Amino acid sequence: MFLENASRKGWIEVVCGSMFSGKTEELIRRLKRAKFAHQRVEIFKPRIDVRYSEEEVVSHDANAIRSTPVESPQNILLMTADVDVVGIDEAQFFDESIVDVCRRLANNGVRVIVAGLDMDYTGKPFGPMPALMATAEYVTKVHAICVRCGNLAHHSHRLTSDEKQVMLGAQDSYEPICRHCFNKLMNGEKA
Repeated sequence: MFLENASRKGWIEVVCGSMFSGKTEELIRRLKRAKFAHQRVEIFKPRIDVRYSEEEVVSHDANAIRSTPVESPQNILLMTADVDVVGIDEAQFFDESIVDVCRRLANNGVRVIVAGLDMDYTGKPFGPMPALMATAEYVTKVHAICVRCGNLAHHSHRLTSDEKQVMLGAQDSYEPICRHCFNKLMNGEKA
């Protein structure tokens, strides 16, 4: 997406996919390009996401960019006066009000770039992500590689028995797998 110098202002971009698919890497890439284009950029993430850093958005490949952790999507509105671009990582961890916050920002001329898991570990749509994708002008779905067969992966298979929907983790807790391997595991686990 090369929209740094687009003539119209205000829209929503969503980058979604499974764990280890490069969502955060793509978010960081787009935000760095906007900064290079001398745009005013602010980046936010949920306060609960402290896996790699409390103050930065960090990809699994250790690429990082400074961010502001927020408790609620409403806090984003309070901190985005005079910005051109807003980046939001791990949007699935926010409540549904993130959708209205993104709409309001875009309606006020801000380019909003949101990254998040589109499905939880059970393969169901995750939190506000479906509504964000429906609202966005641009949606990019990125894929990991299935660690079991090498096909494109779009499921985040949880390696622990924890059944909470929200569970922070990385390679120790999740693995990317394809539809076929996911279905095989789900059918095997139910038997």
